[in-house]
Amino acid sequence: MVGVDTGGTFTDFVALVDGQLRHCKVLSTPDDPSRAIVEGIDRLGLADRDIDIVHGTTVGTNAVLEGKGARVAYVTSAGFADVLTLGRQERDHVYRLEQPAMAPPVPRERCFEVSTRIDADGELIARADDDELAALAASIAAAEVDAVAVNLLFSFLRPEEEQRIAEALGERWFVSLSSEVLPEAREYERGVATWLNAGVGPLIGRYLRSLAARLPRARIAVMQSAGTTVAAATAAGHAVRLLLSGPAGGIAAAEQLGRAIGAKRLLTFDMGGTSTDVALVDGGIPLTTTSRMGRWPLTIPTVDIHTIGAGGGSIARVDAGGMLLVGPESAGADPGPACYGRGGEQVTVTDANLVLGRIPAGTKLGGYLALDRAAADAAMARLADAMDCDAQQAARGVIRIANEHMARALRVISVERGHDPREDALFCFGGAGGLHACELANLLGMRRVVLPRRAGVLSAQGMLASAPGRDAVEAILAPLADWSDTTIGGRFAALSDALADELAAEGHVRADLSFTHQLELRYHGQDAGIMLPFELGADHAEAFAARHEAASGYRLERPVELANLRLAARATAPMPTLPTEPPPARGLDAPERNTDVPVITRAELEQATAPPIDGPAIITDTVGTAWIPSDWQATADPLGNLVVTRNA
Repeated sequence: MVGVDTGGTFTDFVALVDGQLRHCKVLSTPDDPSRAIVEGIDRLGLADRDIDIVHGTTVGTNAVLEGKGARVAYVTSAGFADVLTLGRQERDHVYRLEQPAMAPPVPRERCFEVSTRIDADGELIARADDDELAALAASIAAAEVDAVAVNLLFSFLRPEEEQRIAEALGERWFVSLSSEVLPEAREYERGVATWLNAGVGPLIGRYLRSLAARLPRARIAVMQSAGTTVAAATAAGHAVRLLLSGPAGGIAAAEQLGRAIGAKRLLTFDMGGTSTDVALVDGGIPLTTTSRMGRWPLTIPTVDIHTIGAGGGSIARVDAGGMLLVGPESAGADPGPACYGRGGEQVTVTDANLVLGRIPAGTKLGGYLALDRAAADAAMARLADAMDCDAQQAARGVIRIANEHMARALRVISVERGHDPREDALFCFGGAGGLHACELANLLGMRRVVLPRRAGVLSAQGMLASAPGRDAVEAILAPLADWSDTTIGGRFAALSDALADELAAEGHVRADLSFTHQLELRYHGQDAGIMLPFELGADHAEAFAARHEAASGYRLERPVELANLRLAARATAPMPTLPTEPPPARGLDAPERNTDVPVITRAELEQATAPPIDGPAIITDTVGTAWIPSDWQATADPLGNLVVTRNA
């Protein structure tokens, strides 16, 4: 079993082989991510074996953010062709009289209307006949599209009407139906999800078929945004659920390790080459249905993370006013930072760490990529000239600004949500996380940092800790008082059967599945709902009122409405618990020093007799380097995690 996380700079691998974990990193190949995956499988010595792969992919994410999805036609009820263009009328610049022009997600000439109309009670008011649907198919063919998104008004109450349109369109196009993608109220958000699914589905389908052809002996599953996995054969149909595929793996690993070390609440910090993801893990994988992907609302269940464009590859530059800026532009994998020796000339955060000696000379990223210190020095000298200072001052400025960006992100996910981070552990991973962890903890007043074993490839490890699963929703939109526990239980049973059948097709037995039942409740007239567990015999109306009062400070004398039923089905994860591992061998030599700071290998620190290390110190590993400043002390716990605590 192999977990694979494709990032903007590196592709990471963790393999569970004969009860032991192996890992490696290779440079990503953005033009064809499957090439890097094949290289990594070969490095692990598994190219000639039958293997299971769980893959976190950025193919869909990049397509959405770069506007390079498939060419989509949008089909909706008569009079609603402009819903995606109008959106929620949100203003990007609140105080500007004129807003910047934004291209609509689907141009008007590719938006098509049909006479089929369903009302809010699920009654069929009008229905397109066969001739109208045949004319629709001809018009779509003339538009020369790759995919079709169908979003009829109130389609979730009568999904058979969208199915009828899909049948009329045939198999010529990738067809995405809103009643399958997001069967709930809010036609704009439902339409966006359906359009995104149509836009990235063909791309993901082609990519996964290409990967399967390159690895004919592999059984491939794909990580979903909710921290679950889906078989590659059906992943394209769930494409919108893969848009936060990679970051979800890191959260899954953090949650598993948090349980193993007895830390219920962790503030996670995942710093890679291109971006940084932060989250608050408090007794489980945090999920939300109110995230965004670029400009677009993403109302499917996703891990609740905050992402910024700051990573090891973030480019530093001086603007026209003489101010030093860091990110969000990234040098990526090609050419990468100047120190990669691949033609990059602009200073990045990685170059700054190398110039300051926090990455020792002789370090090989991923165990194989030697760094070019001279190239980093030359790039930093050019930046220093523009700043009118010396290279060391310029490098410290780059690090300080990058740290402030990342600390701000950590405050968004904690302080701005009412959580005081000072008593929590900062759980840092990603290839660059250990170089910044302690300084970020200082900025947030935190006293404890955890640097897990294999921190540089932890998101790939999280793929193995993630369970195959499905999530379903059924819109009700009716007074809760009209629904008995028996009726609700019957609806949940039908949803359970459907999800069990989907998971059975992937080889999972129903007896091994676990189900989580939730009600989304709100007061009549409200738009936002509150999730509560469904329990037989419970007073759900009172529980909702108490939760609403705790969150908002008041109750309303209004009927409680049942908005949606939500069901989560989970199978068993490939690696539900961490395997017992011996301390690593001490054979790895530390890189040569280029500062007066002690440089030790992580393998040395993980030995049972190793004493704690006081900062300043540098701790090296094949998949990451940690910087331990003064007043901090590092020691290894029994699982091989480095626990770093502040002395003062």
